[in-house]
Amino acid sequence: MAGHSIPHFQNDGGHRTIEIGVKEFMCVGASVPYDHPHVFLDMGDDNEKVCPYCSTLFRFNPALKATQTDPVGCTFTNQVAA
Repeated sequence: MAGHSIPHFQNDGGHRTIEIGVKEFMCVGASVPYDHPHVFLDMGDDNEKVCPYCSTLFRFNPALKATQTDPVGCTFTNQVAA
């Protein structure tokens, strides 16, 4: 399976707001089996975007790198089957 270049984020902690370092991203909800359809979100000229599935508020923070989040641990990584 190919990797993805658009950062994916998850919200296992049930955070109301997650700060991220990109404006185009995917939200997956929580980890499997509690995920939702992986939805592409684009903030455009705004600095915030709410996921229509899980209602997580994503806020752009230019001080963060593409795969960093605040709170930490909200970056989704594909688990490769062995």
